[in-house]
Amino acid sequence: MATITTEPATIDRWDDVQHSFSGGGDARSCQCIWPVISNKDWNATTVEQRREMLRDEIRTGPPPGLVAYVDGSPAGWIRIGPRSEQQRILRTRAIVATTAEPLDDSSVWAVTCFVVRRDHRGLGLNAQLLRAAVDYAATSGARLIEAYPVDTSEGQHRSNDLFHGTLSTFLAQGFRQAGRLTGGRVLVRRELTS
Repeated sequence: MATITTEPATIDRWDDVQHSFSGGGDARSCQCIWPVISNKDWNATTVEQRREMLRDEIRTGPPPGLVAYVDGSPAGWIRIGPRSEQQRILRTRAIVATTAEPLDDSSVWAVTCFVVRRDHRGLGLNAQLLRAAVDYAATSGARLIEAYPVDTSEGQHRSNDLFHGTLSTFLAQGFRQAGRLTGGRVLVRRELTS
């Protein structure tokens, strides 16, 4: 049985973050910067610029995500942090129209990205990452977590669209549906207790 652990993505784990991104999917080119910049800025950046943006974000802290390890080897990533710092959310009309929370409330955090290396898929890493992210948010002062996963029970979905996570993963971790978005996605939320 594999041993799965998670750790905050601090600068001393930079190589582990990059290793997690290198195992398939779009993470290597995205560098998990997509949630924090506008489309215009996204289109104007290179992969190397995005890598440096993430490195700077991690270096200045607090950690914008967690790294999952399988038997000590970096295997996955989750982006979690204040929703107000993830600009794409604030510019997504469907989310803005559906959320009940003020957009500038820094106590509302958001999960916007999962990455699992191809060689570690099927081990339940998304569930482990989400569980750890909930704990991380709670100990960091978050009042509530929102996310925007894909409801895979309806329609067809490309595997590269599943970086948002799946609805079933969030429901299993105590999140509740708060509204339908576009593209088969759902706004979910979980209130945290102090």
